[in-house]
Amino acid sequence: QPLPDNPKRFDSSRCVLGCQGFTGGRHYWEVEVGDGEAWAVGVAKESVRRKGRISVNPKVGIWAVGQCGSQYQALTSPTVPISLLAAPKVIGIYLDYEAGRVAFFDSNNEAPIFTYPPASFAGEQVLP
Repeated sequence: QPLPDNPKRFDSSRCVLGCQGFTGGRHYWEVEVGDGEAWAVGVAKESVRRKGRISVNPKVGIWAVGQCGSQYQALTSPTVPISLLAAPKVIGIYLDYEAGRVAFFDSNNEAPIFTYPPASFAGEQVLP
């Protein structure tokens, strides 16, 4: 069914942002991905573009990892393949706002998946 236009809603991408964002501190949360074959999880600056076709990479304010079929990747530009010993069911996401650190872990065994190079969030709210 048609939805009214909302500037905070993505209109052509299946993306959802958390309602609570962060402007400082260290934070950790987990996202259950189960046995999915296509998913991506991460964080985004509040100002990220939400209309039309969007890229998913740090240049546009999105730090994420994902799975497409049997391949895992860091959603950078270009993407970086990630080799994992086992398919993760729950992804742990660690954000250190002041250090500009975004890291991803397999919550089942605490194994690191990918850590982005330090970034500057420039005082902007970052949303899961």
